[in-house]
Amino acid sequence: MGEGPRAVPPLDTGVPVLLLRLGPGPLPRDTLGVVRSLGRAGVEVHAVAAAAGGPAGRSRHLHRMHLRPAGPPSPAALLDLLRDLSEGLGRPAVLLPVDDRAALAAARLAGRLLGRYLLPGPPERLTDPAELALLCRELGLPHPATAVPTGPRQAAEAAAGLGLPLVALWRHPWLRTPPAGLSDSAVVHTPDDARRLYERAERAGGCLLLRRPLPAGPGTDWFFHGCFTRGGGCLIGGTGRAGRGRPWTGPATAGRRLPQPEIERAALRLAGHLAHRGLLDLDFRRDADGRHHLLGAGVRPGARFRLFTDPSSGLDAVRALHLDLTGRTVPPVPGTPGPRPRPDTSRGRPAPPDGTARTPPPLPARPLAAPHGEPRGVPPAPAPGPPPRP
Repeated sequence: MGEGPRAVPPLDTGVPVLLLRLGPGPLPRDTLGVVRSLGRAGVEVHAVAAAAGGPAGRSRHLHRMHLRPAGPPSPAALLDLLRDLSEGLGRPAVLLPVDDRAALAAARLAGRLLGRYLLPGPPERLTDPAELALLCRELGLPHPATAVPTGPRQAAEAAAGLGLPLVALWRHPWLRTPPAGLSDSAVVHTPDDARRLYERAERAGGCLLLRRPLPAGPGTDWFFHGCFTRGGGCLIGGTGRAGRGRPWTGPATAGRRLPQPEIERAALRLAGHLAHRGLLDLDFRRDADGRHHLLGAGVRPGARFRLFTDPSSGLDAVRALHLDLTGRTVPPVPGTPGPRPRPDTSRGRPAPPDGTARTPPPLPARPLAAPHGEPRGVPPAPAPGPPPRP
């Protein structure tokens, strides 16, 4: 007999979610699936971005869009903004960054946001490509040969030593100043190219990395997406192979869920080593010898997270994250890699990361106001019908 639908504990709808984007422009299209998944489960979804609009910003499942001033905020300004939003919500919320800049900024403010927000684990070693290369070396995971030069001469020597051509990357692309005219990556053909690129990157305030490229081809690009609980145990997730999709169909259609034990083991080992808690989105490329090299990592909702939705219960990675952060049981999902994580025996909402403080009583609600008394948020644009399918 076939297995019937599995019941999933209802999400704690008293805990809203605040999506945080610190990059320019509106919410990325990828977040439409996040807004829909949580909104359809009854969770109140708010978002912070520099601009309204976009498919996610127009979704009927987004409760409210809160506009922030254009440009990257200082840590103090971001802290004030998040505190104002918390007081307006009147209760603790799950803070879910949707870009790397927001993930790093939120992690650095985590200690000052205790009691106001529930946050996933810190992402520093995962979102920094130089640290990721060191992690792979520590764990014995395949990774393209990478050098982090400390000067123009070292850049030229590293380029000659790694072999040409190379790919030049930046540790934190958003730290570059706009006049530099540098793209997120560049191809290095000669040692002199590497030396000149280092000098330009140094003037722009960035940090250069040189990486040996891996040839792309049909079936070479793979990915992992999942949600992890305390200690790096996988609650839901899996692997898939990337493909080519049309721009209007959305990134999820360009991927196919396929088991790949080597990638699953790499993801579990990485998360376990870091005791990672939260979302994990990994990109891999297979070399000519069949080894899968880890190219990049993120701790935000991946573009293909809906591929790993449990068809029987409707549980996906962002719903699992909300259940876990609010102290609710996440039911087992067939096909999830690794052993079943041990359940948290605590009751109610979990303590903050230090394990000492309790969630405070609800904060007094008040209207959100900008420093000059103008409304900080804008309501979502009315939609004539259901939002476009991802």
